[in-house]
Amino acid sequence: DVGIEVGLVIGGGNIIRGAQTAGDGLNRVTGDQMGMLATVINALAMQDVLEHLGQPVRVMSALKINQVCEDYIRRRAVRHLEKGRVVIFAAGTGNPFFTTDSAASLRAIEINAQLMIKATKVEGVYSADPQKDSNAKFYSRLTYDEALDQRLNVMDTTALVLCRDNNLPMRVMNIFEQGAIMKLMTGHEIGSLIERGQIK
Repeated sequence: DVGIEVGLVIGGGNIIRGAQTAGDGLNRVTGDQMGMLATVINALAMQDVLEHLGQPVRVMSALKINQVCEDYIRRRAVRHLEKGRVVIFAAGTGNPFFTTDSAASLRAIEINAQLMIKATKVEGVYSADPQKDSNAKFYSRLTYDEALDQRLNVMDTTALVLCRDNNLPMRVMNIFEQGAIMKLMTGHEIGSLIERGQIK
């Protein structure tokens, strides 16, 4: 216990990606709704895992599914966090055409988070995919404007602009690195830090 309040936003891409279903002939709104429900499934699974580890958890959904989880209410979410519970925000924003990235930015801003962590499979932000381009440049620190101007594909544009305009710093890191989350929470500089500022 390091005294840090934790909120999680989990995607549903392992089950279905709403945006991709449109190419398969499914209505985009329907596909996005299916994607939001997929995030609820993953959130419930994560809740169960964390509870087995002894961590109190609440799943809060942007869609009303009262029989399986709580409705998302900002003040209630903040209260859960203050009581030491991990809050898992499910069902995105509750609206089609908005990504999980945008939902994460929105929820982080709403609960007055001090930092948003983008958990990924690479060490941080690169100029290109490091798994495909050995010459990809690693950025330990950059601004939101730089990420947007260079189209670095850290998150979607809406999510980045939300963070920039609300002065919410973001740390991009490799979730698969052993002990990475604890290192970050205890003050170690890992991954890439993105914050508001002017392009250099």
